Amino acid sequence: MLPRPVRRTAAWCGALLLVAAVVAVLVWLCVELRAAVTPVLLALLGSALLGPLYRRLVAMKLNHSLAAGLTCAVLLIVVGGAGYIVVNALVDSGDQIVASVKQAAQDVSRHLGTPGTSLDDMASNAKELLGKFGGKAASGVMAGVSVVVQYVAAAVLALLLTFFFLRDSGRVLRSLRHWAPGSSAPELERLARRAFQAIEGFMRGTTLIALIDAVCICVGLLILRVPGAVGLGALVFVGAYIPYLGAFISGAVAVLVALADRGFVIAVWALGIILLVQVVLEGHILQPIIQSRTVRMHPAIVLLALAAGAAVAGILGMLLAVPLTAAAIGVLSDLRTRYGPGEDENEDGDGDEGGGDVREG
Repeated sequence: MLPRPVRRTAAWCGALLLVAAVVAVLVWLCVELRAAVTPVLLALLGSALLGPLYRRLVAMKLNHSLAAGLTCAVLLIVVGGAGYIVVNALVDSGDQIVASVKQAAQDVSRHLGTPGTSLDDMASNAKELLGKFGGKAASGVMAGVSVVVQYVAAAVLALLLTFFFLRDSGRVLRSLRHWAPGSSAPELERLARRAFQAIEGFMRGTTLIALIDAVCICVGLLILRVPGAVGLGALVFVGAYIPYLGAFISGAVAVLVALADRGFVIAVWALGIILLVQVVLEGHILQPIIQSRTVRMHPAIVLLALAAGAAVAGILGMLLAVPLTAAAIGVLSDLRTRYGPGEDENEDGDGDEGGGDVREG
């Protein structure tokens, strides 16, 4: 008979291998069926974000279909409006950003004096490369158009699925109880509710933090008279749904716009405002207060989830990775709370006659 620590370690290794195999199969299926899986996951995030609004409309005695339709209309207006503001602001200030980067490149090449690095040399090299690889560039443009069409189709499908998820959530739970094997229906329903609550809490907390960040940064940029401040604030709001990386990209764009139009000093002030809001206000005040009510994740876990999501599905994977990780952590935490103490007590009482009490629930 093997010692108890060895048996326990072997049991944990077997369970981890089984979980890893299941996760690997699920990831492979999601990659192979991403055209169908991506809209479902986006609709899940949309349902989690807009669930409180839908329930409030239903409580006002509105028909379920009408309440779901109004909720989806709000989602479309908010997402479409934010996207329009961001794109419009970037288009308006794009020439200024390019001019700033071009001036910086000229200064660097003039000070370094490295042969072959001047803008004229780079322009001639670029023309040569374009002439050599023009056919490939044209095919790349066609591939890009195809990708855009796929994203639009996925967004439309996700909007429709969000409507059905909101309207038929009760029916989905009844189907889960019906198809669950044996007596596992209550357990599966409880875990499904726990996972959805984790996603809902994460999306609600992230949205509130993103809104506060966007308003504070927008007000700061307006005080500094940076052009496109409203659009840059909307970019901060959208980028907040990709933790850390989204904040870095949106902050960098805001600083570049300030540098292009207002000069170095104003750009430094803009950088200070962005760091004050995103590092001090968000990192030390908002997240501890708001995220303490939801699933809190260590930054290392968030970064690993972002890396894994980017490797699997690019930007969409980064958007979906963190809330799905929050759902997984919520389920694991629930299982540990429910079964952990009972298992420990059972193992401690193995040597006693009659055994120890095993807690349930």
